[in-house]
Amino acid sequence: MKLQREKRLDEALSELEHASQLVPNDVQYLTLKELVRQQLVFDHLQRGNSALTGGKQVEALGEFRAAVSLDPDNQFARERLQEALGESVPALKQPAQIVADQRELRALPAPQLNSFHFRGDSRALLTQVTTAYGLTAIFDDTFLSRRVHFDVENVDFETAMTLADRVTNSFYSALDDKHLLVAADSTANHTQYDRMGMRTFFLPDFSASGSDFNDIVNALRTLFEIRFIGSQPQQGTIIVRGPEPVIEAATQFLQTIDEARPDVVLDIRVYQISNTLVRNFGIHLPNQFKLFNIPIEALAGLAGQDVSSLINQLISGGGINQANSQAISGLLAQLQGQQNSIFSQPVATFGNGLTLFGVSLDTLSATLQQNESAIRSLEHVTMRASQGKDSNFLLGSRYPVINASFAPIYNTPAIAQVLKNNTYINPVPSYSYEDLGVKVKTKPVIHGDSDVSMEIEMQVRALAGQSINGVPIISNREYKGSISLKNGEPAVLASIITNTEQRTLSGIPGLGAVPGLNKISASNTVENDEDELMVVITPQISRGSQAVGREVWMTRNP
Repeated sequence: MKLQREKRLDEALSELEHASQLVPNDVQYLTLKELVRQQLVFDHLQRGNSALTGGKQVEALGEFRAAVSLDPDNQFARERLQEALGESVPALKQPAQIVADQRELRALPAPQLNSFHFRGDSRALLTQVTTAYGLTAIFDDTFLSRRVHFDVENVDFETAMTLADRVTNSFYSALDDKHLLVAADSTANHTQYDRMGMRTFFLPDFSASGSDFNDIVNALRTLFEIRFIGSQPQQGTIIVRGPEPVIEAATQFLQTIDEARPDVVLDIRVYQISNTLVRNFGIHLPNQFKLFNIPIEALAGLAGQDVSSLINQLISGGGINQANSQAISGLLAQLQGQQNSIFSQPVATFGNGLTLFGVSLDTLSATLQQNESAIRSLEHVTMRASQGKDSNFLLGSRYPVINASFAPIYNTPAIAQVLKNNTYINPVPSYSYEDLGVKVKTKPVIHGDSDVSMEIEMQVRALAGQSINGVPIISNREYKGSISLKNGEPAVLASIITNTEQRTLSGIPGLGAVPGLNKISASNTVENDEDELMVVITPQISRGSQAVGREVWMTRNP
């Protein structure tokens, strides 16, 4: 009650159950236990409804399953669990039906209890035991006589013969209702003398499914070592012939297939993160120059003026004298307006007369730039898988790859005509699709009520950015393995990280190699690309098999 007041209902329920076991007739304990149980069921239903409204199907399934486990007779909890599972829940299979049953031949001993105190030959012992119950023993040639002691009190026929067979190392088989054949206990004699029964089963839900039907037949052969078995998948019948204990065990096994195959809800999350960072900084010092003849470049810059008249004009005016820089400046100013003129760059002159040359340097610039981009995407998929069945998940696209194209190899009048009037239509090329992206293939297997093992195959395929003869190259990464998880335990299936760093340095030789100085005397470009892909998978058991751990007993009927 203290735990209940502190809202620790799970612990309170455990203590109340223990108290009710100690005092089963105490009404107060039973009442309090039921109140706490219903409060827990109500809390689970409330949390499940909230999770289902928020689109969290896996969490809702867990809450509704907890409510059903606390109160299996709660119809509302079962309905909510059904709604959370969706409309794709497969219906329960019908049990196997026995349509024909031919039992093995049996003797009919007297229904009485007898006591035996025997010392003597084993043949005489078996004769005495069978006679006491109104039967006659016939001995096979393989039976070996030996001296035995046999003392039992108040036993029926089945018990007396079982003990006598152990003492004499023999077994018996019925010839009719009053005669028994007794032979040495050996494999050859069992094969020859064991009586067999025959039973025909009809499986309604497997008549149209050949693969499942064959799986059941193979299971009967393997598990029960039944040699004589016939199947008719079209009619949905299986005929089994063998010892009656084996047939009873096979019947018990077939009656468990009415329970639905356990299901697992796989919660798959694919995280993809891409970061790109580009930095461009530094000072570009002039590291190129052009040497040119001023009169010739001036002629080209003035759109074809006579170079001789231009030179004579400069000589007569003294413009080509280095001391007179005004005329040269005037000429250069005139040439500044010419598009793509070499004089638009800084100019230094040297020489005299016709040997007047100029030097043009490239520009001086400084760069300080940073570009950064980030892409983050999440794909959240919840899919349902049956135990032992493959389930596939593909996240990506289908890329067409041309396998063959068509072109005429010779010219005909008909082809020439359609080419001339532009009515020729190229045939559609042959191509196939390649799946690009992330592909996950899983096969879950449930162990008990809490463990799930999965066989997983994962492929990551993408275009490599290159091609051979027009055919694209596809990069491929694959993973194949098995993992075991608890129910609801997440696991990182794969994490792929790609980190690419590219550095570019452009500057004057020598200065660009000096540490520290190259940061300002050269142009530096740094590019970092980071791509990360992570796949997280979480299994949730949505419906377990109630036949887990069930034993099948093979016993001899009296």
